[in-house]
Amino acid sequence: MRASVKEHVKITSGIRGGKPTIAEHRIRVMDIVLWHNKLGWSPDEIVSQFPQLTLADVYAALTYYWDHKKEIEAEIRRAEEAEAKARSRHPSRLMEKLEAKRSEVLSGRAYPKRRC
Repeated sequence: MRASVKEHVKITSGIRGGKPTIAEHRIRVMDIVLWHNKLGWSPDEIVSQFPQLTLADVYAALTYYWDHKKEIEAEIRRAEEAEAKARSRHPSRLMEKLEAKRSEVLSGRAYPKRRC
C-alpha cells in the first residue's frame, strides 16, 4: 500500500470483519466506493454527508479501491448476495403492502368509479 494511503486506510482484524476502513473511523472503503459509484456522490458530497471524514480520507479510499478493485468488488457482491438472501427470508411487510396498493391502482380497483 502506498504511504499516503496507509495513513488513511487501515485493516485491523476484529474491526469491521477485517475489511479496510478509514483510519480512526468505522467507515469501510467499500462504503465510500458504494456512495461514490452507486449513488454518484462526489468526494465533496461524501465529506458533506460525513463531516468526520476529510477529502484525503475519501481519495485514499478510492485509491485503495482502484489498487484492490477485484477484492473490493467481490466484497460488494458478497454483501449484496447476503442482503438479497436476508430479504427473501424476511420480506418487508411495508413493501408487500405497497406492492398490493400499486397493483390495486394499476388494475383500477383502488378508486371507485364516480357517477355523474
